[in-house]
Amino acid sequence: MSSKQDPTKRFSSRVDNYVRFRPGYPPEILGFLKTDCALTADSAIADIGSGTGKLTELFLGNGNRVFGVEPNREMREAGERLLKGSANFTSVGGTAEETTLQDASVDFITAGQAFHWFDRNRCRTEFARILKPGGWVVLIWNDRRTAASQFLVEYEKLLQTHATDYSKVDHKQIDDDVVKEFFGFEPAKKTFPSSQDFDFQGLKGRLLSSSYAPEPGQRGHYEMLHDLEKLFKARQENGRIRFIYDTVLYCGKLR
Repeated sequence: MSSKQDPTKRFSSRVDNYVRFRPGYPPEILGFLKTDCALTADSAIADIGSGTGKLTELFLGNGNRVFGVEPNREMREAGERLLKGSANFTSVGGTAEETTLQDASVDFITAGQAFHWFDRNRCRTEFARILKPGGWVVLIWNDRRTAASQFLVEYEKLLQTHATDYSKVDHKQIDDDVVKEFFGFEPAKKTFPSSQDFDFQGLKGRLLSSSYAPEPGQRGHYEMLHDLEKLFKARQENGRIRFIYDTVLYCGKLR
């Protein structure tokens, strides 16, 4: 199976850009989960699709024990390098559908920028198996506001023009109805604003961290970067542009 077909391999060659240029997660997430979902420092967490550890790091900072479950070896090893100083972190080579974790072993399952890659029926069964009674599922995305500025409007058009399968794999296909079907009810939803500022090299790295962006040697790569540079020059202010996000969080208990 090619890397285009297998979501567990799509990021193997993008790890460095992912680590450097993808956004982290707002710390306000922790406050919300504490007040609305009974998160404590003693809660055990399975971070599914943990990647390079961006969301895992947030929970480790809260004192939680976290199992980072990641199928992609290169991404998993990057997370291990980042988090090697934490005694509460356990790196696990597994998938959302087969985590390898023990039955009823975690209080929370989290997925940051990952749930749209999962087989929803199979992972739901697996989540129910590894959650303790009354455990919570938390789904999170950094959702780029595609119409928040003229730059972001034109960046979206660039992706639609050059990205290989953007419309098929973009997380925006997961909407409230899909999440409601997964949980079996309408879970709690919360959004948190966030942003990133980039110079051109940062913008380039942010684009190339995306699994749908053509890489060197692939058709359309150089044309895409040419158009990206034109867009940056037209819309930059003081040599910078801004990505604006809504960090969207859903949490609930599986029925």
